[in-house]
Amino acid sequence: MENAKITNLYNLDETIAKEYLSQFTYPWEALAGISDFIKALGPTLDPEIYEKRGEDIWVAKSATVFDSAYLHGPLIICEDAEIRQCAFIRGSAIVGKGSVVGNSTELKNVIIFNSVQVPHYNYVGDSILGYKSHMGAGSITSNVKSDKTLVVVKDVYDTKEEIETGRKKFGAMLGDHVEVGCNSVLNPGTVIGRNSNIYPLSRVRGVIPANHIFKDKDNVVFKK
Repeated sequence: MENAKITNLYNLDETIAKEYLSQFTYPWEALAGISDFIKALGPTLDPEIYEKRGEDIWVAKSATVFDSAYLHGPLIICEDAEIRQCAFIRGSAIVGKGSVVGNSTELKNVIIFNSVQVPHYNYVGDSILGYKSHMGAGSITSNVKSDKTLVVVKDVYDTKEEIETGRKKFGAMLGDHVEVGCNSVLNPGTVIGRNSNIYPLSRVRGVIPANHIFKDKDNVVFKK
């Protein structure tokens, strides 16, 4: 399933987790070890750049964290990131350089690449968001199926391949430069190829190939 491979989704030079992600074929394989990776990496970070703010919490000195934001480890917030009012970071999270976690946004078990924006009322759980991806206001990753069965990744719009992930919790994998429209729901097992665009109010399932547009109204995917 080439559309869903890490090498086709991400520029790994744009994350502090490059070495960690490089060992996997598919991004969801990395979800299980994010917490342990942060705990191992944190103590090695340059104390001139990062400060330790609590148990397993490292925050870059150049980052902006509002007083009303909640931070729980394991957590790394990289340089020049901005954590805005009432953001809720529940742990096992990496927030990349220059990224924005906005008001009332919740993160859990995620890798946020550099220059990512989740700026308004977003929920991002058990997910990986690529370089300069953007989630519009109110868009969320749904990370557990309603019937609680294990998630299967389906490349329904291209190769028709399916991969059993063995995971109950799996949100969305967004490639670099992905745009997600306001109030969209990315259902469990969603993978969106780099440079793709999701229309507002969409309900997305499966693998969206790179450089495509998803229109939920017509349930179609077409090339940009």
